[in-house]
Amino acid sequence: MQLLIPPLALLVERIFGYPARLIVVIGHPVMWFGWLIDYLEQRSNRPYRTADERRTAGIVNLAMLLAVTLVASVLVQQAFRAIPGGWTIEILLATPFLAQKELGRAVNAVAEAMRTSLAAGREAVSHIVGRDPQALDEAGVSRAAIETLAESTSDGVIAPLFWLVLLGLPGIALYKAINTADSMIGHRNDRYRDYGWAAAKLDDVANWIPARLTAVLITVACFFTPYASPSKAWNTTRRDARKHASPNSGWPEAAFAGALDFTLGGPRSYAGEMVDLPAFGTGKRDLVGSDILRALQLYRSTLNVTLFVSTAVALLLFSARF
Repeated sequence: MQLLIPPLALLVERIFGYPARLIVVIGHPVMWFGWLIDYLEQRSNRPYRTADERRTAGIVNLAMLLAVTLVASVLVQQAFRAIPGGWTIEILLATPFLAQKELGRAVNAVAEAMRTSLAAGREAVSHIVGRDPQALDEAGVSRAAIETLAESTSDGVIAPLFWLVLLGLPGIALYKAINTADSMIGHRNDRYRDYGWAAAKLDDVANWIPARLTAVLITVACFFTPYASPSKAWNTTRRDARKHASPNSGWPEAAFAGALDFTLGGPRSYAGEMVDLPAFGTGKRDLVGSDILRALQLYRSTLNVTLFVSTAVALLLFSARF
């Protein structure tokens, strides 16, 4: 029955998400990682240290984060596997590391806000992107929401599921620790360039296969999504995915752009500074709020395909054992 943990965790999280009451009472595993990452960074990433010293500190602290995560997750997993029916608890423990429900809710909130006003849309999108919301027009808000949806489909859903299938509860926990570290300290600014180097590189490695798998799943999902083109999704991915500075982020973004005949990416503003980024796709660029809803349709189809594939894999492995 342990083979069914990944698809069942996927199903349970998609329906119920992570209860808001639990966040109030005990927080969220990502928050726990964040507290430890911040604590270690505050104590060791000192500006007076040399670049090599900061890089070494980042490597050591990342190793500490992963060691704590590995030990805790293995102990918890073994404890529940030692009791009858403990695999059902493993399902619940895996769900916080998936983000299907919250990602869909957050992106849909932007589409709903855009129906009210551009200002409301900017406010809603500010909760899910790091770029300057006040610099965004209607098309900019819509593109930001869709780009976040595309990228987070990979690192918020497919990647953690991939590591859950491969390595069980410790695998999904370790992946989420790496991904959280990258999001907090894996930046190319003066403060984190050296200290966060290891986190950024390890996140690239952890997402390499899942990002490409996500593009494939999005392409397949086009067959079940109105007005989405699987051929354009795949051709755009092959042509544009490698344009991104990240070795992984371009894959889901290019797949979404091609599937929906949009143009995503391009110049954007961070902290008042305009950054020139590549564009993905050659379709419609002046996006509107309803285009976010089209992207959400493709997202839901991708989740359906992912659930089907993960269930099929589990059943095939189960039947191979017997």
